[in-house]
Amino acid sequence: MKLMILAADPQSAMEAQKAGVDRIFYDLEWIGKNERQHGRNTVKSNNSIDDIPAVREVLKESELLIRTNPIHAYSKAEIDKAIAYGADVLMLPMVMDQHDVEQYVEMVGGRAKVCIMIETAAAMARLDKILAVPGVDELFIGLNDLHISMGLIFMFELLSDGLVEYIANKCNNVGMPFGFGGIARIGEGDLPSDNILGEHIRLGSTSVILSRTFKGGDKKIRKIDLTEEVAKVRTRMEEIEQWNEEQYAENRKKIAEAVDVVIGKIQNKA
Repeated sequence: MKLMILAADPQSAMEAQKAGVDRIFYDLEWIGKNERQHGRNTVKSNNSIDDIPAVREVLKESELLIRTNPIHAYSKAEIDKAIAYGADVLMLPMVMDQHDVEQYVEMVGGRAKVCIMIETAAAMARLDKILAVPGVDELFIGLNDLHISMGLIFMFELLSDGLVEYIANKCNNVGMPFGFGGIARIGEGDLPSDNILGEHIRLGSTSVILSRTFKGGDKKIRKIDLTEEVAKVRTRMEEIEQWNEEQYAENRKKIAEAVDVVIGKIQNKA
């Protein structure tokens, strides 16, 4: 499973690569994001496309994934520039239907891998048509925007209530690699990362984002050793791969219980 982390500068990218992170995630998306996620504790990037070459230059082993904006009037220019600057993978957010995907694939023109984000209710409803578009290399399920689009309270409801599994099964049936969501450091998170990794492995996921917790940021906490934290994730994945069906079933039960607790807390605050 590919581990990805958001990085917007050469130093962060180099440190992530050294730690063994498979993909450096450079985010250009801004169109419509503030409006969709207003008031939520989410990561909102303010990155410049012209800073990509400096990040690209330090990457020798890790892939460079660039998330562009949704389809808009200047998508072709943005895509061409991102490819010229060295993108290995281009990611399209906020897809509404197969026509968005067809346009994007055509504009990329085989010059980079194409990753399509499933993060709207409309895209879920049209998933079979999206999966049928030639030229798509992988999908990524954006839990945050998808749960907003569906009017849910907590993004991991999508995991506990079987909607991620629905998408996973569709992808697995046609051999489409997919990933979803993000994880906190091992042993942390409102929904423990160990439990989430259990579902990644059970469902056959091929990618996950390492969250902000892998970058530290809290002065009260010791400085994060990213190499050590990445190694913990990989070790835990190896252990989970040895689980039997009963252990996976127990893990699913724990997820459902933890999600209900978080929803209760959110509702009590409202």
